[in-house]
Amino acid sequence: QVQLVESGGGLVQPGGSLRLSCAASGSIFSIYTMGWYRQAPGKQRELVAFITSGGDTNYVGPVKGRFTISRDNAKNTVYLQMNSLKPGDTAVYYCHAVRGVYNYWGQGTQVTVSS
Repeated sequence: QVQLVESGGGLVQPGGSLRLSCAASGSIFSIYTMGWYRQAPGKQRELVAFITSGGDTNYVGPVKGRFTISRDNAKNTVYLQMNSLKPGDTAVYYCHAVRGVYNYWGQGTQVTVSS
């Protein structure tokens, strides 16, 4: 069992930056692939980025070059650094942990990009 708690969301102006954090507890954090998803109003939840247990990263289209995912296994935490934010990035952002058939979700943190 893994518990995930996100933090760092908020309101930011277009072009601004935010860093999301996801603190994990309850299991061996380092063996999980960690991901960030987001869900905008009226839309399906979508993958933003993920990082494997070995540190390999992958980003989905619109965020490439603007977002950076990283992990600190000593702190059981995964981060999402978001730069050059756009109104289209407005969504609830969710942390996700997966290993084999086991997967876990955080409760989400709201990110709003607006002037």
